[in-house]
Amino acid sequence: MTGRLPVVLVSGLSGAGKASVLRALEDVGFEAVDTPPLEMIERLVERADGAGGLAVGVDARSRGFDADAVMATLARLRLNPVLRPELVFVWADEGVLQRRFTETRRRHPLSPRGRVSDGIAAEQLMIAPLHAAADLVIDTSELPLAALRQLVEQRFGPGAVADPQVGLSVSLVSFAFPAGLPREADMVFDARFLRNPHYDPQLRPLTGSDPSVAAYVAADPDFATFFGQITAMLNLVLPRFVQEGKKYATIAVGCTGGRHRSVTIVERLANFLTDTGWRVSAAHRELTRESSIARAGNRRGGDTAAAPIQEPDDTR
Repeated sequence: MTGRLPVVLVSGLSGAGKASVLRALEDVGFEAVDTPPLEMIERLVERADGAGGLAVGVDARSRGFDADAVMATLARLRLNPVLRPELVFVWADEGVLQRRFTETRRRHPLSPRGRVSDGIAAEQLMIAPLHAAADLVIDTSELPLAALRQLVEQRFGPGAVADPQVGLSVSLVSFAFPAGLPREADMVFDARFLRNPHYDPQLRPLTGSDPSVAAYVAADPDFATFFGQITAMLNLVLPRFVQEGKKYATIAVGCTGGRHRSVTIVERLANFLTDTGWRVSAAHRELTRESSIARAGNRRGGDTAAAPIQEPDDTR
């Protein structure tokens, strides 16, 4: 990354994955410092050598933590023309957080002698302003560790655009409606009315990435109209997102199983948006979950590529 020095403040709920994000940032060249006293953040930035960037973990464990103070620090950093500060917020569902604390046998930092749920509730209230103001919110509830690392690499790695202010980063997600809406979605499109390849025995085991499945979906008499209206809507909305200063937009497309129709449409949208000059990443939520389960079942020894986020260090 070139140009202004990237400074990433990583905050969020204990156990949600902040330590994993910091490690992923280290892997792409950032110097990472976890939970320094708040008053030290600007001094750390002053001493950064500019070789790759600085990532700082800021949460309830930080000495003197106060959400308003963090926001004030971030505002001062943004006044410096040589810096490119961003706030990343990492969170997960309460049930997922409770399970992670149980599995790692750690106590919640805000409730060391009480119930984990009490600590989670207190922390949610304490850091709510940071959640609302974040440049990037990452929900790790169902996110495998490998997918989290990929997300960080795409956003902050050497291949990323040097300055996110030059444009909007668009994330496309396919999903299954029965498994729930992606919480991070800014816009959701429903493809369940299109004819379903699931009912074709030859297409059922394939995915929407397969040319034969894509051709089957595209042959629906209403597909062209539907896809055209989606692209027209995005052509209208995405430039307005840029005008509003929005740095990230997540567009979700769902179907019944999240394997065929939604996958085909997301991949076509990725091609369309890339060709029209947007920065695009695409993910298939249900296919990622299937892959994670399969790899976990076949894993032997040290293969952690599809491991879930556990965060034993993030809950101390």
